[in-house]
Amino acid sequence: MSTEETKPEAVADEGPMDTAKVTHRRFRARIAENKSLDLAYRITVGVVGTVVLVLGVLAIPYPGPGWLIVFAGLGILASEFAWAKSALRFVRKRYDAFMAWFSKQSTFVKGLGVLFTTVVVLATLWLLGTFALVGGWIGLDWTWLESPI
Repeated sequence: MSTEETKPEAVADEGPMDTAKVTHRRFRARIAENKSLDLAYRITVGVVGTVVLVLGVLAIPYPGPGWLIVFAGLGILASEFAWAKSALRFVRKRYDAFMAWFSKQSTFVKGLGVLFTTVVVLATLWLLGTFALVGGWIGLDWTWLESPI
């Protein structure tokens, strides 16, 4: 048996991700030694992960990286919380299954998806008062542009 096989840290084909994981584990172990620091770290990860997750959920209906932000938020939470790791696996599996199903659909169904997304975006922009704001810039003071909220 060679010395490389007996040492767990001596991996012949260790890549940058493996190195990052080992570094993170060491960093996390040092934090875990101090109970107060460990609690502060977990609270910080929980708050940051929750904020990123909420922003991602809000961004889902809009063109752009909404789902990527959701997965990033869950990934941040999963670094400390087992429930978030399970949720991340569940959501990613469902997302992948839906996207595989959606990509196999007809042009009509895909068009309905685009239409639904457009309606959601326009409705939220109207509810947030964006149309009245922009309309005011160009001199359109139509009452129906104003948000009911």
